[in-house]
Amino acid sequence: MSECLHVPALPRPEPEPRSDTCPECLAVGSHPVQLRKCLVCGHVGCCDSSPYQHATRHFEETGHPVMRSFEEGEEWHWCYVDQFIV
Repeated sequence: MSECLHVPALPRPEPEPRSDTCPECLAVGSHPVQLRKCLVCGHVGCCDSSPYQHATRHFEETGHPVMRSFEEGEEWHWCYVDQFIV
């Protein structure tokens, strides 16, 4: 796997989460399947297995390239631009 060029540009320390669940899901009365946190701004959104895919929509709207799992015990990161786990 090659190095993701977006990771070195991320803010340090990692931004605090803006919420403990997906606020867009709450607003429409949906239940998020799994949560993802944006590593640029701390937005928390639901994964692509959720009906509304708010984490991916956040990337599409903002261009923030890297998120990580916001599930307990999971440590992986995903770069939307490079399309691989970091």
